[in-house]
Amino acid sequence: MASQEKRPSADEERKLEGGEAQASAIAPPPAKPEAPKSDIHPAFYIALWIGLSASVILFNKWVLHTAKFEFPLFLTTWHMVFATAMTQGLAKFTNVLDSRHKVPMDTNTYMKAIVPIGLFFSFSLICGNVAYLYLSVSFIQMLKALNAVVTLLATWAFAISPPDMKKLANVSAIVVGVVVASYGEIQFVMTGFLIQLAGIVFEAVRLVMVQRILSAPEFKMDPLVSLYYYAPACAAINGAFTLFIEVPKMHMTDIYNVGVITLLLNAVVAFGLNVSVVFLIGKTSAVVLTLSGVLKDILLVVASMLIFRDPVSPIQFFGYSIALAGLVYYKLGADGVKTFARDAQLSLGSVRQNHPARAKALILGGVFVTLMIVTWFLWPSIPTEYKKAPFGTTS
Repeated sequence: MASQEKRPSADEERKLEGGEAQASAIAPPPAKPEAPKSDIHPAFYIALWIGLSASVILFNKWVLHTAKFEFPLFLTTWHMVFATAMTQGLAKFTNVLDSRHKVPMDTNTYMKAIVPIGLFFSFSLICGNVAYLYLSVSFIQMLKALNAVVTLLATWAFAISPPDMKKLANVSAIVVGVVVASYGEIQFVMTGFLIQLAGIVFEAVRLVMVQRILSAPEFKMDPLVSLYYYAPACAAINGAFTLFIEVPKMHMTDIYNVGVITLLLNAVVAFGLNVSVVFLIGKTSAVVLTLSGVLKDILLVVASMLIFRDPVSPIQFFGYSIALAGLVYYKLGADGVKTFARDAQLSLGSVRQNHPARAKALILGGVFVTLMIVTWFLWPSIPTEYKKAPFGTTS
């Protein structure tokens, strides 16, 4: 009832505005009873999530760009069809998705809530994949730092939370950093830039709709259950667009050229990412999740440079550093940053005391990796005759 409606807490607003839908608006860590301690260290789940998340992005870029399978709508539809088949199979033959029985889902709720949210989810996925045809992976990751800013503005537009100029000031560093990074982008293509921005807006609206429509406690779902409900709707919506836009231009030779096994593996990796999120939630703190996301973005930029030879200019590196610093500060807040710094100092002190050799190796390794990354970014290896063009071509 309206009188019983509860506004989200400050922490919940920060998570929603930070774009952490799967880990907060959809899937807060459930309270768990005392259980036997797992033998697997949380670092394994973090590494698995980072690895799969980066693999999905790089794999999609390779399929759409390098392998010349220029059908992003078809690829998105295929991912959703595969996810639908897998989640339906898990629901029927395992107990992994048994928590779905706690969600009061009926046809009316599905059509009024899941389908509209799925529509924006589909638009977000489509724009994200189409952008790979025009922009480098590194630049796309830099633009994604704007997710937090756009979602914050969307929460104000939909009256989820009141406007707060202090929060707007906190995210200003992200905007400044992305503007600087965009100015320094060598392969800047306006079409791809606008498509990626559209995808960010669609994703922000989706997050706000989840908070607005499915805010009741009984609708809280973990990412896999969420995928169980959203995947069929997204597959149908994406499929309709694909049928009219891309299917008339496609031939079976396009699929054979990229490889049926390649497309299957691509879908497996994408689905594996959703499964890894389920295991990740509850294993680590919000601070570690935020910093893991930043580390993933940095690694993706470096991997894009190594694999696809995407050039990144010094000014772009500087701008992205500002954006990442602003993103961390916005998501964690001043207290969160101080807490993390204190915990990190205590942990390092403990390692120094108990394992001095290991501590020295970690410090030296961190310094070495940092110097290598900075040297790679700042090394003047970009030819001056490089022309701005899609796909990084020269003329």
